[in-house]
Amino acid sequence: SPSNDHDEALTALRSAVHTDQATTFPFNVPNFKVGTLDALVGQADELAKLEGGCRGAVDKIADSLRGLLEGDEEKLQQQKVVNDRPVENYLSSFQWNKVKYRADKPISELIDMLQKEIAAVDNDVKAKFNQYNQTKTNLTQIQRSSTGNLSQKSLSSVVNPDAILKPEDSEYLQQHLIAVPTQLVKDFIKSYESLTPMVVPRSAQMMAKDDEFQLWAVTVFKKHSAEFVHKCREHRWTPRELKFSEGGREAEEQELRKLEKEERRVWGEALRLGRTGYSDAVMGWVHVLTLRVFVETVLRYGLPLNYVCGIIKTDPKRSKKAKASLDTRFADIGGNALSRDKKGRPTQDDATMQQEMAGAGFGGDQGYEPYVFYEFELS
Repeated sequence: SPSNDHDEALTALRSAVHTDQATTFPFNVPNFKVGTLDALVGQADELAKLEGGCRGAVDKIADSLRGLLEGDEEKLQQQKVVNDRPVENYLSSFQWNKVKYRADKPISELIDMLQKEIAAVDNDVKAKFNQYNQTKTNLTQIQRSSTGNLSQKSLSSVVNPDAILKPEDSEYLQQHLIAVPTQLVKDFIKSYESLTPMVVPRSAQMMAKDDEFQLWAVTVFKKHSAEFVHKCREHRWTPRELKFSEGGREAEEQELRKLEKEERRVWGEALRLGRTGYSDAVMGWVHVLTLRVFVETVLRYGLPLNYVCGIIKTDPKRSKKAKASLDTRFADIGGNALSRDKKGRPTQDDATMQQEMAGAGFGGDQGYEPYVFYEFELS
């Protein structure tokens, strides 16, 4: 404000946007150590990139939690908190973490600290969710092998190993297990002997059947085994392999129980780490935005640091009206870059704006407001 009065400026900010458009909260920005103009311009670019990284990390963690909770938005919102509080509460009462990020440190050091922390959070959450996804995949595979049809499920509980010719039992012969769709069984019986050379005649034996498939054993000379398997696939018959393992069905059930327990354990770990990671990533993002506001304000308005900052909470339907109210109220501090039309509404003088932004070290293709403005949206 012209009088440099903090309370007066904050009142002006609050009154700029109607309460039916948004809610305004004060947002405290510390006075950081100001370096050279060149350093500030470089830091503005670094912070813009880092803020994009923060946004990406928060979105990825939210998506990972959404997948973990199978798309249940109500449960997801319960996990998207900061220090066990709603994000809105954290923002409306934000205080710079002076213990973790001392404000008397150079801005470059603070940027480096935040960069490393966001990367560490992102990597930790990604690693844990990758572990969970792999565990879930392993469990799904063994569940399918226990409950699927004869073309998918494990055969250890279906076929007696003693009834099958093992590869080491014969130098010349090999027995293949073939899952044949029920509707193709007649064709299989008619044609399997002529599928390749040296199929043992009348060697087909039905070992098991279910609602969809019949499992047949066929004996072939080993030198034609690969060709026989290939031909079976061409006829839409599924070659199966009987894995001879110690323990058989009992061992498989034990492995299933072990994986189910492991999946539940890693699920819980992923949920806890996702919740903590989301909290840490949002806090990091808000601290990066705080630095962006400070650096941009110094670049735009210089010293001394007489300004106020606020958070204006709105929604997509009302955001345009809230933004227009801000533009109207603060058009006068935009300098020559903003003028007014015949109805008193603020308009941009593009040529002047581009010259002023270029002089300040910014590209002329960027949008310009008469105040420092950043959008913060959580999906």
